[in-house]
Amino acid sequence: MKKNNLQTFCSKNYTYLAGVYKKTAVIWISFPYDTSLIAHLKENTKARWSQTHKKWYVVDNVYNRELFNMQPKYFSQAVLFEIADVNKDELQKYIEQLHLLAYSHNTIKTYANEFIQLLKILKEYPVYSLTPDKLRAYFLYCINTLKLSENLIHSRLNALKFYFEQVLKQDKFFMDIPRPKKPSVLPKALSTKDLVKMFEAVKGNLKHELLLKLCYGMGLRVSEIVKLKKTDIDLNRMQVLIEQGKGKKDRYVPLPESVLDSIRVYYAKYKPDNYIFEGQNGGHYSVRSAQVVFKNTLSKANINKKIGIHGLRHSYATHLIEQGTDIRFVQDLLGHNSIRRTMVYTNLTDSTRRKISSPLDNL
Repeated sequence: MKKNNLQTFCSKNYTYLAGVYKKTAVIWISFPYDTSLIAHLKENTKARWSQTHKKWYVVDNVYNRELFNMQPKYFSQAVLFEIADVNKDELQKYIEQLHLLAYSHNTIKTYANEFIQLLKILKEYPVYSLTPDKLRAYFLYCINTLKLSENLIHSRLNALKFYFEQVLKQDKFFMDIPRPKKPSVLPKALSTKDLVKMFEAVKGNLKHELLLKLCYGMGLRVSEIVKLKKTDIDLNRMQVLIEQGKGKKDRYVPLPESVLDSIRVYYAKYKPDNYIFEGQNGGHYSVRSAQVVFKNTLSKANINKKIGIHGLRHSYATHLIEQGTDIRFVQDLLGHNSIRRTMVYTNLTDSTRRKISSPLDNL
């Protein structure tokens, strides 16, 4: 969808309503009968006609909500039936405050859903009346009864800390609630031999091959590769703009020369208008679809490793350092705020350490 079409869409005489059709979340589109409106809708969306409801509809996703200037969807409407009226207003205030502070869509979605878990348990008890002792007891329940991981506990702590400190302005509310120690886990990376096997296995599917090669070849997060736009790629300067990555940071990364021919063939075949990798229902390719592509490719290549698509980013960083790239350049290319986050890859690439033999071998 081009920008001028988007502006026209918002000014047209359409009304939108979220709903469910055939067990799928959809957006119903209503408007007075007009052949020009129908033509405009069909030209710019993947809308379908429901004979039962006598209405047009599209899949309810982030792209279509942005297109129709609708409020982003952070949780299902069914969730509201599980929350007491006394806490629904607090949930609304919570989301509004996250919006005011310009948190990303993904962060708002994560925080809102973590906050909702507490509201469900509280039932009729007002969340703003919680004391530090009651909140401490809640986190003990999360650890001992729900058996939540350390990472999930941290996520929930961050979400609730935001409510009490940013919404209720209770700055010292969390002083006596300790954080569990996170396990120290090294990032998982693929060897160059495994990568060659993987790219051989995906040959014949131009879209999947290009997606995986760009993901590895530029060290992208999965959320960045699916949102990559045609206008982000500068074929003349051989640079790619990664717009508003994690932490709302822009950065440039070099475009691998080896994919130039593939990109030109891909453009000719798929003719992307906005996003390089487009989804079936409009907008960009979904994160889940990209993850499935990676998983299926590993299976075809007979690579039996427990690793996700984010491992391509880890592999990129690891191999850059093995090539002798300065760690600070790697930090910039990955978009890390702190050099400490990038330094973790040196644990995977210290070739000198690997050459050290055990004293047992000298006996």
